[in-house]
Amino acid sequence: MLGEYPIKGRRAAEISASVERAVGAGELEPGQVLPPMRELAERLGVNPNTVAAAYRTLRERGVIETDGRRGSRVRAKPATTGREFIRVEVAEGVRDAAAGNPDTALLPPLAPAFAWAAAQGDRDPVLYGHEPVEPELACLARADLDVDGVPAGPVAVTSGSLDAVERVLAAHLRPGDTVAVEDPGWGSLLDLVPALGLRTVPVGLDDDGPLPEDVARALEGGARALIVTDRAQNPTGAAVSAARARALRAVLRRRPQTLLVEDDHGHRIVDLPLHPLAGVTRHWAFVRSVAKAYGPDLRLAVLTGDQLTLDRVRGRQRLGPGWVSRITQRAVVRLWADGAVDVGTVAAAYGRRRDALIAALAERGVEARGRSGMNVWIPVPDETGAVARLLQAGWAVAPGARFRMAAPPGIRITVSTLTEDEVGPLADAVASAVRAVPGRGYV
Repeated sequence: MLGEYPIKGRRAAEISASVERAVGAGELEPGQVLPPMRELAERLGVNPNTVAAAYRTLRERGVIETDGRRGSRVRAKPATTGREFIRVEVAEGVRDAAAGNPDTALLPPLAPAFAWAAAQGDRDPVLYGHEPVEPELACLARADLDVDGVPAGPVAVTSGSLDAVERVLAAHLRPGDTVAVEDPGWGSLLDLVPALGLRTVPVGLDDDGPLPEDVARALEGGARALIVTDRAQNPTGAAVSAARARALRAVLRRRPQTLLVEDDHGHRIVDLPLHPLAGVTRHWAFVRSVAKAYGPDLRLAVLTGDQLTLDRVRGRQRLGPGWVSRITQRAVVRLWADGAVDVGTVAAAYGRRRDALIAALAERGVEARGRSGMNVWIPVPDETGAVARLLQAGWAVAPGARFRMAAPPGIRITVSTLTEDEVGPLADAVASAVRAVPGRGYV
């Protein structure tokens, strides 16, 4: 008995599930100590190795943590930070500039590509045991990577960027390891890392990407992995410049044991050149998703990396989902081969909207950032107040808390569907919200 909650089960999976259910229901509280493995094994009438396996699973899932002789306890903080719930409810009549979605008018039609892919599947069905990657997709992806200077490596296909990053981290890291991440950075990634039982250390960035001195400090402090967004960084729009890439590669060259993960978030929506960092560490991975250019629901990303990393990722993938639908892969092949997305047109459209808003804000004395992609990041002194005032003015924007750890407060505005007529009113609303002075208090 642990408090009033009996841990149950005869198999490791049953025991770990029992503990996890109790934590989720609040019956086991953060910081509460679990019984020693031998004691729990005697209580349940099982082998101590069974309890050890259950505790190991709970650690890997980020539910508990172990501190030597002090034993195992429920994590003092939840496995994720709950950033998914830091959002604004967009009421009727409020303009949504918070969601982070691409402009659907710039997405290609999918019906012809999927009809072609389905017909291919009818003629040549994919069955168990077949190759998990569509050969033509691997060929097209590898050719693009070669042009962009990404080192040679095998190709895998995952269910989006986050799936790829999770698999790469799990292939090399263990609970308790530290990962250096951009701050501000992608909210879902900031949730994923602690959910894997890993620790995060923030790395600052400017318009040219992560700051080399922050990266060096994080790696010298013990971070085993670094995750970098090459272009259209979410939420700031940063893009790694040639000079910054050289500086970061110099830092990584001194730490060749670092696991490097690059996310080319702006693939086919940004016309800035890519400056990859891969090639100076022993283990690396490079991810490209089709979500922003072709549609989030495709749930497909191409992954390459060093041989060992890709072998581990593909091996674990075979034991889970097996593969990403080859029909979807063939549809993406068709879209790529047909040039369904004109990169120049898409990049220019987002660029005009982004630049117009930044210029309008500058005219009103408001600093804003957004070198690439579809987002603009605005530092604010009072994040909660700014979001609330903008909502009252008819604009929903994303709270910066969704994207930051140690970085100062800010808000993210997605400009993907912003019209020319809306730029001025939005800039006025932002300027008013940022400069608003709290009401006078009385003593």
